[in-house]
Amino acid sequence: MLQLSKRLQAVASLVGEAGVLADVGTDHGYIPVHLLACGKVKQAIAMDINPGPLTRARNHIRQYGMETQIETRLSDGLTALRPGEADAIVIAGMGGALMMRILSQGELPARAAKRLVCQPQSEIYAFRRYLLEHGYEIEAEDMVYEEGKYYSMMAAEYKGMPESEEQKKALSETALKYGPLLIRQYHPVLKQYLRYQREQKEKILTRLEEHARQDVSRRQTEIKRELAEIEKLLELWKEQVV
Repeated sequence: MLQLSKRLQAVASLVGEAGVLADVGTDHGYIPVHLLACGKVKQAIAMDINPGPLTRARNHIRQYGMETQIETRLSDGLTALRPGEADAIVIAGMGGALMMRILSQGELPARAAKRLVCQPQSEIYAFRRYLLEHGYEIEAEDMVYEEGKYYSMMAAEYKGMPESEEQKKALSETALKYGPLLIRQYHPVLKQYLRYQREQKEKILTRLEEHARQDVSRRQTEIKRELAEIEKLLELWKEQVV
């Protein structure tokens, strides 16, 4: 059976089971092939904006004899997907800003899906806020460490646009930054990430203090605030009842 990287395995696991999966930016088609082989999905649509990745995906699909189960489409984001055509959508391995554009331009098929699995490579805080403000509820999260990098991924479903500012602010700034469910689950990789962030910010603070100029005082204050936030989160693991 196809062996996925730790990152892609975590993304695939969040899909659960689905009738039809749409994989946006499919590249080699690893996720749809894997989920078909595991019996987690019945059909899949592998989509990419560039012909090269689609050719690689077709070759890979052919290698596993899945031509009748996985369709390939040239598509800019979700533009080639009809609303309701896929009940699960995966968008992974892209910058958060690009993923927000894809969801905005493909609003109807994204909202119609029962499961939206996203793995932004950057702007993760902004992406979580986007989901909240556009009516999506984060239902599951995971985080992995692979080859020197931390990867966060989440599964969400559209529940309807928030009617008030209070609903838009349902999650705290800390939860948006680090992941509400990752925090609630005392996720071990989040704990590792928080320790890493603490170390990095302490180094930055030391460098700033060595160049104690007035123009860095605001940055020092910001770093100290971030360190306090991290320490408060790490306290949760100490308080955890096993």
